[in-house]
Amino acid sequence: MEVFTMIEKIQELLAQATGRDAADFADADENLFDSGLIDSMATVQFLFSLQDEYDITVPVSEFDRDEWNTVNKIADRVKELQA
Repeated sequence: MEVFTMIEKIQELLAQATGRDAADFADADENLFDSGLIDSMATVQFLFSLQDEYDITVPVSEFDRDEWNTVNKIADRVKELQA
């Protein structure tokens, strides 16, 4: 079984949610919303996948795009929620 880093797994989950290739998310500091890589519907799908993958809860009502707008920030938030 292939072992993914958290960044790689987040990129794969984003690809699944958006229908894009994981390589589209290779720049882990690119703003996903400003670049148009993800929209609001894909964001919800992605959050559900992220919660399932990492056994965390991301309250959609408390979702702040500025804290979740890059792959690196998503990884940081996941780590915080796992603690």
